[in-house]
Amino acid sequence: MSSRPKRQPGGMQPLSPQRKWRAIALATLVLVPAYWSILAGLVSGSSDTSVGAPNPAAALALGLALIPFVFIALAFLSEHPRAPGAVLKAMGLSLLVGTVVSALAADGVTGIVAGVGAGGVVALRSDEPHNWRARAIAVIFATLYTFVLVRTLGTVALLPAPILPFTGIGVADHLSERRRERELTET
Repeated sequence: MSSRPKRQPGGMQPLSPQRKWRAIALATLVLVPAYWSILAGLVSGSSDTSVGAPNPAAALALGLALIPFVFIALAFLSEHPRAPGAVLKAMGLSLLVGTVVSALAADGVTGIVAGVGAGGVVALRSDEPHNWRARAIAVIFATLYTFVLVRTLGTVALLPAPILPFTGIGVADHLSERRRERELTET
């Protein structure tokens, strides 16, 4: 999978793995309360009883309001050269992909993983050896994994779901870097 060279602003150094994983970890920490709030809103909205359940509209609104901050954390902490534009693209892509996948999968969890992962592909800074195809495959894998877990394990699958999208992108980038190092040592 060869990709064309990326244009990097002059003098920009590659992002260290420590900084990349710090950005992924902190963005995931912001994603977790957003995810749980969206999930609480979806569950309480479809529940027959309202005793002890959160207000569905308020829970959904809180969760959706936190999602832009997930992408802000990811873009700015990964030192994306065009972070504000990347955040806007990530939010649009997240909404588009998440809505379509939620409708196709008939569950909110799979749609959240797909949407947030798709947004993460553009929000997380991409250096020379990284490519969007490997990142997209990682998000597709995380989405399918979540879909299968939700169908087979039920509610237990809800626990690991928010850690899958960004971690998958980070692993895809790491594998791309390793592949590039092998290619350079072979030549």
